[in-house]
Amino acid sequence: MTEANLSTDTVPSISEWFRKRNVLVTGATGFMGKVLLSKLLSSCPEIGQIFILVREKKGVDPGSRLTSIIQEEPFRLLRESNPERLKKLFVISGDTTTEGLGLSTANKEILINDVSVIFHMAANVRFDLPLRTAINMNTRGTANVLSLAKQISQLQAFIHVSTAYCQCGQAILEEKAYSTPIPPETVLSTVEHLDDDMLELMTPKLLGDQPNTYAFSKALSEDLVARSGLPIGVARPSIVVASWKEPAPGWVENMNGPTGLMIGAGKGVIRSMLCNKDYLSDFIPCDLAVNAIIALAWSVGLEQPSEPFFMNVTESGENPISWGCALETGRKHALTYPFSGPLWYPGGRLTSSKIIHWFVIIFLHTIPAYLLDALFIITGNKPFLVKIQSRISSGLELLQYYTTKEWIFRNDRLKDMQQRLRSSDREIFFMNTKDICWDDYILNYILGTRKYCLKDDPSTLPQARRVFAYLYVADLFVRIAFGILIAWLVYSWIIPFKATSSTFVEVNEI
Repeated sequence: MTEANLSTDTVPSISEWFRKRNVLVTGATGFMGKVLLSKLLSSCPEIGQIFILVREKKGVDPGSRLTSIIQEEPFRLLRESNPERLKKLFVISGDTTTEGLGLSTANKEILINDVSVIFHMAANVRFDLPLRTAINMNTRGTANVLSLAKQISQLQAFIHVSTAYCQCGQAILEEKAYSTPIPPETVLSTVEHLDDDMLELMTPKLLGDQPNTYAFSKALSEDLVARSGLPIGVARPSIVVASWKEPAPGWVENMNGPTGLMIGAGKGVIRSMLCNKDYLSDFIPCDLAVNAIIALAWSVGLEQPSEPFFMNVTESGENPISWGCALETGRKHALTYPFSGPLWYPGGRLTSSKIIHWFVIIFLHTIPAYLLDALFIITGNKPFLVKIQSRISSGLELLQYYTTKEWIFRNDRLKDMQQRLRSSDREIFFMNTKDICWDDYILNYILGTRKYCLKDDPSTLPQARRVFAYLYVADLFVRIAFGILIAWLVYSWIIPFKATSSTFVEVNEI
């Protein structure tokens, strides 16, 4: 069966294909992992068992973690309407960074004998991880999952979730495999045998044209996956943001990437962002990304490709929105639906000038932080702003690499796959970014951030709006005072200069 044949109605729907298939998911406790579990259970009701690999975390055992997770928003409708489907979730205690995944003999046998689809989503998405940590979690973790997958005789599809920013040195990212300058096996051995100091010295050389250890580790992981010989699909989402429709409009649970910027700007903490406002931002809502990932498993399972399917899960100019437009739209809605507990009235701007950005950071981030912390100390309170601003500055430096560059992501496979789906599947597993109204989406993003990230109850809105009104007056007063101060300084400099010039002219005339 070829890809072209998948366009006919003779092939099973996505739900039919998953019928009675047992699935293994790594990274199920993460942001996208929860959406994946919820979507599989809600839209593939006859799916088999879903095994989720979960490790103990902060003293909480894997079973308790699952119990806690299914109480969250992505599973609310399932709890209310189809609670029996949640019984399809089975926790497998394990850790991707451990050889053999830390599986017990019994659990390993279950997975090898029963699983036919693997979604490998486990990863640490922080950009500032030490190289050893990033490689162990992202690259070695992938190698360990691949090792298990090769022992599964009835494996139909292995879906590896990567990132569209895995080859940052490429201006155009094609839907194909990219080899790495250094083989992943060499990097794994290097990380294993070198001490921390030597590894830190070698990190810039190893990274090459990659901006951070995250991108580097994901590129290495793709190399391993591409050479595995398994029925593989590699999904490369771009900037994954809050949900468009499911599990609820605007649902988001972490403060990574744009969400953190939105909160920082909305609370008046971030006053400047180094960014080319005319560049397009490639946002992909998490539910669209997950739908595409599930459909990719269906496609791989039907096709059984000898070479991996690479799919860029990206917006790619289909429904473009620039960084500047996204910021202004977010500002508009954030002023109408303000966050509680702001530090100052939201303001600031995007700039592509490093000099302007530096001055704003010094005068509107750093100096106020030190002054207010000094005031806290004098009044017997604990200072915190300098520490927060330091973290914000570090975060902005990491993000500005992506906001001052522009890439072209080819996504022909994503578009072709949508056309091959049944009309009913195109509605259930929606993934067309053309259908998004960005103004409505960003409004829901703001409201979702208030509700799910900041835990701001809707009843706090009247008070938040009153606080914003006071801060607006205070901000206006400070701006006027600052303008007067600048004018006075300029005037004080001009008058002596004129006097000196006049004296110089009179002396010359004499």
